[in-house]
Amino acid sequence: MNVIKTDIEDLVVIEPVVHGDHRGWFMETYSAKELEKHGINTVFVQDNQSFSAQKNTLRGMHFQNAPMAQTKLIRCTRGAIIDTVVDLRKNSKTYKKWFSIELSAENKKQLYIPKGFAHGFVTLTEDVEVQYKVDEFYSKEHDRSIRYDDPEIGIKWEVENPILSEKDLNAPLLKDSDVNF
Repeated sequence: MNVIKTDIEDLVVIEPVVHGDHRGWFMETYSAKELEKHGINTVFVQDNQSFSAQKNTLRGMHFQNAPMAQTKLIRCTRGAIIDTVVDLRKNSKTYKKWFSIELSAENKKQLYIPKGFAHGFVTLTEDVEVQYKVDEFYSKEHDRSIRYDDPEIGIKWEVENPILSEKDLNAPLLKDSDVNF
């Protein structure tokens, strides 16, 4: 696995090594041993999967407040997305900075997102499946979101009229949220 640091501390892109031949291909999508070599010692407790039928579906920006904050390992196994995170750690030098990357079934890249980030994505194709690991179980009590189009953050989604859930349409701005990182 190739682990590539981003400009945001603790946020890394993971590129699996793909072994291919005339039959197809094989890759390790997760290896605790390999990630440990790069200082990543996360113990994941749950796998999640989402399906989005339509292009331009936007899911985000989601997180869980402490003490149930989640580290995530995201990958797109069907179609393509622009995956985006925002650093919500108030003591971080990159507080309120955002990062985006294309994740797709074709490029097989993954994004490792530590606790303290809001996460979301927009689909670039129809029939998209996203899978991710988390290190804390879902907690309705700690589940939060912030506006995908919060002007204070300024994410450039490059999509007009995204398809949104009611939850995401009604999410508060960061300044009005109770984020506790």
